Amino acid sequence: MKVKELYKKARELKKTIVFPEAGFSDRTLEAIKYIQKKGIARPILIGDESALVLRDKSLIDYQIINPRTFQGKDELAKRLYDKRKEKGMTMEEAEKLTLDPYYFATLLVDAGLADGMVAGAEASTANTVRPALQVIKAKKKGGIVSSCFLMFGKNKFLKDKALIIADCGVIMHPNEDELYQIACQSVETYQCLGLKDPKVAFLSFSSKGSAKDESVEVVRKAYEKFKITGIPCDGELQFDCAMVPRVASHKAPQSPIKGDANILIFPDLNSGNICYKTMQYIGGLNAIGPLLQGLNKPVNDLSRGCSVEDIVTVTAVTALQANKEEK
Repeated sequence: MKVKELYKKARELKKTIVFPEAGFSDRTLEAIKYIQKKGIARPILIGDESALVLRDKSLIDYQIINPRTFQGKDELAKRLYDKRKEKGMTMEEAEKLTLDPYYFATLLVDAGLADGMVAGAEASTANTVRPALQVIKAKKKGGIVSSCFLMFGKNKFLKDKALIIADCGVIMHPNEDELYQIACQSVETYQCLGLKDPKVAFLSFSSKGSAKDESVEVVRKAYEKFKITGIPCDGELQFDCAMVPRVASHKAPQSPIKGDANILIFPDLNSGNICYKTMQYIGGLNAIGPLLQGLNKPVNDLSRGCSVEDIVTVTAVTALQANKEEK
């Protein structure tokens, strides 16, 4: 997979992406300048305009919005209050939260004043996910919001192949229905990025009944539910059985994916999070995300260890997601 292809696709869409951390993140500012220069998206910076321009004079030509002086802040506060009043939020609390850059940026997306949001370089996943869940919410009533990582890079084993792995950042102990939904959402993300021929593996420490445990049964049932979609899949599979054709030919000779999975569904957050970081730091792969899945509009998180290039790539992905939601 070539990241420049993502940038090219995003450039054609001309989406507006908001960055709530622009006022206090050097990495985010550097990424924004590259995004603007290359036309990957139209950035909106959240922060104090005078302070930002004093810090970097080149920002004078950028769109900067200060939550405290924004003319539409009262409408945004009312919007937040209407969404949360049944949960006990007062108008005073809504007005205060609207000044928070993460809530403010999320409200801009929800109101259609931005196409998507990218954050998380300077804060935990909760700072990004909480406003998204409360304001933008899940697509389906009773549906979940999960996350995935896009993994790619120069690697002797992976070669030019890209992977989607999930869930690595949101749902700690998914049940069988949640695993099924995570798989469905991950396929949507995979296809949204222009990747073809999804092959889904539901991972476990067991391959096709080699071990018995309650956790294995959850994975097995999720696979049984998902296979009705007709998308090539298998489960439960150990990692090597899902990814290495030679191993698959011995452990699961009848497997429809034959050790060539490109979407990996982990049984829990522990295994997913540990694996993505291992792939990134020992395997030398790029880890883009966590990309949020299942929201009405795209809001994406970043790892606090992200690079400038990671921020740029997540922005391109967010633009592609916004285009899909419009359709």
